[in-house]
Amino acid sequence: MHVMQEEIINKVSQSALVTLDLESFFPTENIQIFDLKPFLFMELILKEKDFRAALLTTDWSVYRDKIVGVYCSADAVIPVWAYMLVTSYLQPFAKEVIMGDEAAVLRQILTNRIQAIDPGEYKDQRIVIKGCGEKPIGDFAYLEITKLLRPVAKSIMYGEPCSTVPVFKAQSIKPKA
Repeated sequence: MHVMQEEIINKVSQSALVTLDLESFFPTENIQIFDLKPFLFMELILKEKDFRAALLTTDWSVYRDKIVGVYCSADAVIPVWAYMLVTSYLQPFAKEVIMGDEAAVLRQILTNRIQAIDPGEYKDQRIVIKGCGEKPIGDFAYLEITKLLRPVAKSIMYGEPCSTVPVFKAQSIKPKA
């Protein structure tokens, strides 16, 4: 008796899907936070003369080539010029200065990097936005990538190439006239 073996075909690898992993947009640079709280009198009040003196004695070189988030963890009223002054000291050293704590900085970086994508590279492509990775991708990033790619993509799916959730298919959603 002759048993015929069927060839196993990997349909996923033949499907011409473009997989986009949002984890690849995570910064490889160190993120460091500059908190204004320790520079405040009693961690509540900004005294201009003391604040300026403290900034003059700060070793800004520790921020060299880092992405720096600037914020104040104290519940204090901070004048706008204070953030401007800190930025003027940081900018010669830091790779980038962003307003906010670590979560806000990460959000800004991911948003900027997603918006820098040339959507033309994905024209008429079937795109899978990879899910379930090692890094915590915020919902905002999935929203941003969808906004960017929807006008050009043939389809957008979420998940893994072997198991996707359809999100968009060209001409499946028509604007109301």
